[in-house]
Amino acid sequence: MFRGPSLSRLILAVAFLTCVFFTSVSWAAHITTHATSKSKSQKVSESQRTRRRLHHLARSRSASVTRVSTTTHRRRYYERFHMSSFAEDVTAGDITAGEDPVVRQAAVDALGNMNGTVVAIEPTSGRVLAMVNQKLALSSGAQPCSTIKLAVALGALNEGVVSRDTEVALGRRSRINMTEALAHSNNAYFEALGRELGFDKVAYYAHEYGLGELAGYDIPGEQEGNYPDEAIPAQLGGVGKMCSYGEGISMTPLQLGAMVAAIANGGTLYYLQHPTTPEEVANFQPRVKRQLDIAPLIPEISDGMAGAVEYGTARSLRLNFSEEEILGKTGTCSHAGTRFGWFASYANSSVGRIVVVVFLQGGRPTFGPKAAEIAGRMYRDMYDHNFFVSGPVLPPDSAVKTETTTQ
Repeated sequence: MFRGPSLSRLILAVAFLTCVFFTSVSWAAHITTHATSKSKSQKVSESQRTRRRLHHLARSRSASVTRVSTTTHRRRYYERFHMSSFAEDVTAGDITAGEDPVVRQAAVDALGNMNGTVVAIEPTSGRVLAMVNQKLALSSGAQPCSTIKLAVALGALNEGVVSRDTEVALGRRSRINMTEALAHSNNAYFEALGRELGFDKVAYYAHEYGLGELAGYDIPGEQEGNYPDEAIPAQLGGVGKMCSYGEGISMTPLQLGAMVAAIANGGTLYYLQHPTTPEEVANFQPRVKRQLDIAPLIPEISDGMAGAVEYGTARSLRLNFSEEEILGKTGTCSHAGTRFGWFASYANSSVGRIVVVVFLQGGRPTFGPKAAEIAGRMYRDMYDHNFFVSGPVLPPDSAVKTETTTQ
């Protein structure tokens, strides 16, 4: 008899042999079945229920692929534009007899066939040296986009809301000061300033700097744009959106040019004048609209405007010109199927002081950096023709006449 461990080992051995036997039988059966199913003489016949199920799955798969594609298309937003960025004969009808010929030609060549306008202004007199595509320049204007940030910055500085170096928190880990906000055109920063100022103060400074009124003195056909009497609705962004994108505002190239000229000359807001004959050039008299209390504030925004050209949103200007320091501000936005590209700048030079405003309208090729690139080509051309040595042609010893009446 088997006892103890011997009996246990015997039982385990019998169990092992039994398992091997049945496994072999099962595997043989599996092999046999598989081989039989693959026999050439045997056809696989699907049931009616199986065919309906496969048909349903095929249709479901096709529909699901379509839905994914449609969902992806909806998720990626493509703005549609209805206006061309290019145009022919943009100079047709321009009155040029009183313009500076060097500045005029540089502006025409730089703009090329882009659908836009270029306005060049002598900042120490308000004289319009060139106005290309005068029909567009004198129109009712367009949304100022991010160029409105200049007026907001000056207003916030004047109110003591911030200084140039004040860092504004834009999130838990993001802070930015005015210099970087201007250079990179940071919308959240200027939305915060706008909300802090409130609409009444924002509107006050905008009007003080010339928005919502005629910028020119007796310039036929000029329109005054529009600055609203109240903030746009909160669901459209409220005063914050007005201060970052210029939402709800219509500004003309002449208004922007007059404001930047005041920044360039230290605070004198001139009436812009556009001589149309050599006689008007010879008898030119600058007219002051009002003095702006911004002289102490200009150094606070200058680094940001210079930074925009050096490393920020307007750095495309330096593709063509870097001999003189240029300070500027870009703007890009769209409205009702038309895209706008702005760039306002001035040359920080002791000779040949000039303000250049480029405004473009059209489709996808239109945006602020493109306007800055055009300005760079214009500065290049003027520099090559010694404009920054001789400056514009002005009548000698012209008297300055202060004009305080509204038109």
